[in-house]
Amino acid sequence: MTEVSIIGAGVAGLCVARTLLDRGARVTLIDRQREPGPAACSWWAGGMLAPYCEGESAEEPVVRLGQEAATWWQAKTQAVHRQGSLVVSPSRDRAELTRFARRTTGFREVSGAEIEALEPDLGGRFSKGLFFETEAHLAPREALQQLRQSVLADGAEFVEADADPADYAAQGLTVDCRGFQARTDLTDLRGVKGEMLVLSCPDVSLSRPIRLLHPRIPLYIVPRGDGIFMLGATMIEGQAGQHVTARALLELLSAAYAINPAFGEAEVLEIGVDSRPAFADNLPRIRQSGNLIRANGLYRHGFLLAPALARMVAERIFDKTTPEVMDETAT
Repeated sequence: MTEVSIIGAGVAGLCVARTLLDRGARVTLIDRQREPGPAACSWWAGGMLAPYCEGESAEEPVVRLGQEAATWWQAKTQAVHRQGSLVVSPSRDRAELTRFARRTTGFREVSGAEIEALEPDLGGRFSKGLFFETEAHLAPREALQQLRQSVLADGAEFVEADADPADYAAQGLTVDCRGFQARTDLTDLRGVKGEMLVLSCPDVSLSRPIRLLHPRIPLYIVPRGDGIFMLGATMIEGQAGQHVTARALLELLSAAYAINPAFGEAEVLEIGVDSRPAFADNLPRIRQSGNLIRANGLYRHGFLLAPALARMVAERIFDKTTPEVMDETAT
């Protein structure tokens, strides 16, 4: 039986563990934290499984590989909602909607009446939008917990430790999925700061992620159920600090208010910040040196691309193939 140690139990590590277990491997999962929590970048994710929307600014592989995500997560967890994505803009920013449509596929244009039919609480606020009907979203924290429980139930061993991948690789096959923590070993890995809010607003009901286009920074709001919403999408280069910036806070709250003024009375439950690992082109990489495989660089596409990344790691181990994101010029 193939034995593999996986270091890092965020979204990448858990997806790799699940995929390797499904192919018959014996898996040891190592992480500094016993349970998924605020120390993991994945904890602060939006959870949008929206490959077509991401095509507005992402490279082609993100759109193509991301189409695996919703089906994979739906098969492995009960955290997926297939309600599509809705993109809107204020009338003054209609050019942004036109630009977004030119750069994406997989949508149909919707009128103000159609927007109201999809989301009654947006009624009368937007006259035109784009509906990406096949897209989905999930609750990241539920998905992480369920995936972790499933891999442990299927025989994975968990070790709580701050591990050095080289030490484990000296003993056997090891996959490094530490994300931004691996920056000391991956010198070309950079951090892209992400900031988010969690609001409670029982007066608003939304069924799907709403993207509000803005000339400078597009923002999104994702329903979590029971009147809870996550706001995010700010991207700031550099390692994350401990606090959200005042500018980001104002932009996020302004976006929520523009979507529905009732958000002005919302309670702020959480303010979060973390650093997402990315390479220069914002695409993931798989690198191998002997027994050590490094899988990293998911950028802002963690839940969207982790299933495809895990599949390619498994194919590398079991089928000896060269994944399309394999970087053989670096180790």
